[in-house]
Parts: sequence; structure tokens; C-alpha cells
Amino acid sequence: MADSLLYHDGNRSFQDAFGSRPLADRLEERLSRQAFSDEDRLFIESSLFFFLATADAAGNPDCSFKGGTPGFVRITGPSELAFPDYDGNGMFKSLGNIRVNPAVGLLFIAMGEKPKRLRINGAATVRQDDPSMRDFPGAQLLVRVAARVIFPNCPRYIPKDAGPAPSDYAPRPDHVPPEPAWKGFDSFKDVVPPRRDRS
Repeated sequence: MADSLLYHDGNRSFQDAFGSRPLADRLEERLSRQAFSDEDRLFIESSLFFFLATADAAGNPDCSFKGGTPGFVRITGPSELAFPDYDGNGMFKSLGNIRVNPAVGLLFIAMGEKPKRLRINGAATVRQDDPSMRDFPGAQLLVRVAARVIFPNCPRYIPKDAGPAPSDYAPRPDHVPPEPAWKGFDSFKDVVPPRRDRS
């Protein structure tokens, strides 16, 4: 594949060393896409969590866990999704990286009897005044991701013992999440900013 969305010279060097280039090409040809399928939408919008990979302007990586209730991530266009930024530890590692380097990778995983995973690579923007923010209870900011490539991965190493319930800290309608205990510790309580009410 001359114009690969998934592979660069580094990937190709290992594929060639292990004889897997034809398999890698077939996987990209048959499974990767640039628009979300109905199955992708169902999977993403029913997810309780995903992992977000970002990097700063120098390429230093960071990976973050993002969680909520089903529907906290939504498909908003053929190749776009959106998710809220909730009150957190105030470090803004992921969002700060997006501000200086919009390239992101998202990994959605389903555990249980039918494990599954879906990866999305694209470009993200962070918005404070997005009119859709009101549709995301607890959002202090909204992140939109324009997908460059969407592709599933083999789920064989995914464990099967994850619980189905969202965290009590996940924002949702008619629920005020408790403050995490660490925000009351003497080491931090004098510098914790007040929670922004975006309901």
C-alpha cells in the first residue's frame, strides 16, 4: 500500500523483518476506515471509558484514562466524535498537549465474554464555548476529534472480568459526583480550585 494511513517507515522495518507486511497491508485494506460505521457508533456510545494518547509539541507522549456513563462519548459526524472534559486533578496534561499538538489516539476496549477494541487516530480541538456542551452534563470543556483513520484490533489479550457499572464520580443528569478524598488532604486542599458548575 503506497499511501498507508496506518504505517510509516518504522512500522515497515519491523513488518519486513518479521515477514508481516502482506498481513499488515491486508488488515489496513479490509478493516481500516475513515468514517464511523453503525457498529462503531454503538460500541463507542455505549462505552464507559477509553484511553487517550497525546503528545506535547516536542513529541513527549502522555496517555490518559477517560471515563463516564454510556453516551459520554458521542459520534457527531461521519468522521467526528466529541467527549467532555470533566473536573479532574487540574494538571490538564491531555488538553494542554492537544493545544500545542492536535494529533491524538483513542483506544476503546470492551471486556467480558465478547471482548473488543477499536482505535481512532485523528486531530483534536478543545472548546470552551461549544453550543453542544450543554448536552454533556458535568462538562467544563468539550473535545472534538476529527478521525483520520478508524480500525479495530484483535481482542485476544483483553481480560474478561470488568464490571459494567460507571464510577460514582462520573457526571450524569440528576447526580452530583462526590469530591475525591485526595482533594481534602492537607497537602492539596489549599490549592484545589472550586468546581465549575456547567449544568
